[in-house]
Amino acid sequence: MNIALNAEGTDLSPYLPDEHGLFFIYHFTAEGVRTKDAAQAYWTWRSYQLSDMRARHEIAADQALPPPVREAFLSTSHGCHIDLEDDWLYGDLPDLRHDYSAEARGLGHFRFALNDTMLVGARKQPLQSVDNIRKAIENGSRKFRSPAELIEAVVGQSFDGMVAELTRLGDTLDGIEDRIVCDAWHNERQALVDARRHLVVIHRQMATLSNLFRHLDHSHRNDLPDTINDMAARLSHRAHTLYHDGEQLQARARLLQDELMAKLTTESNRLLYVLSVMTAVLLPMTIISGLFGMNVGGLPFLETPSGFWIVTLFSFAVAAIVFFVVTRLGRNV
Repeated sequence: MNIALNAEGTDLSPYLPDEHGLFFIYHFTAEGVRTKDAAQAYWTWRSYQLSDMRARHEIAADQALPPPVREAFLSTSHGCHIDLEDDWLYGDLPDLRHDYSAEARGLGHFRFALNDTMLVGARKQPLQSVDNIRKAIENGSRKFRSPAELIEAVVGQSFDGMVAELTRLGDTLDGIEDRIVCDAWHNERQALVDARRHLVVIHRQMATLSNLFRHLDHSHRNDLPDTINDMAARLSHRAHTLYHDGEQLQARARLLQDELMAKLTTESNRLLYVLSVMTAVLLPMTIISGLFGMNVGGLPFLETPSGFWIVTLFSFAVAAIVFFVVTRLGRNV
């Protein structure tokens, strides 16, 4: 059997689709235990590689899925949503891309559709949360009695990943704040911009998820089973909590950026003040040297042996007076 390895020697076989565009297919008993016997299955989880044309053909030909669900799977857009169609709950949710992905540490999309006996999932890149749940199923540490339980676990893992990202960004902001307070802020501008950019992405996704689950809880409460309603309420509450955590970090990042800009402005003003003083001090000397550099008759001290030193001392005296006046004015401003 051929095994695909990445540059670090990691086995990528679980992340490569088969001839149907399937990553895997798992069968579960009513007790939530994985079984390899399809005849014993109470419900089934199929996971597709959405960028594989074979998978797209499989999904398009799956008559068990309502047409709106198939269209949502095959859509080229990536708008997050959760909808209900003919007892199928389906949607598109954000998730952190797996470390093995070529574009790691970004956000990908997990598309799903579920009813009582089937969960269909699809993604373009390996996703961290889906892979964590897959590993838990493989080693038997988690049991899922229904597709709704598994979706809640996947979204919960996604939330855990975003909590870890928010914690990491919080530590980054702590370090930036310490260096700003200690006046070692000169190299922190790009790090703060990167942290803010990442926070904006996560905060935007948390706002979307919070609104999606709240909409599902409010709009389809009478159409969904109690288990799914309870799941939506729990996920909505957690998404709302993470949304506020991200909002607080964004507020901190904005304050740090304002403080950094204030220090940059102060530094610029100090440099401009020094340049202004230098310009004011050198201006009289420039005028005097210009006057004595004119090749015309009648210039004083032309026949005086010590004329150069007299003019030089006079220039320095004028420069000293100007320097004293300018610095005194600067202290009084």
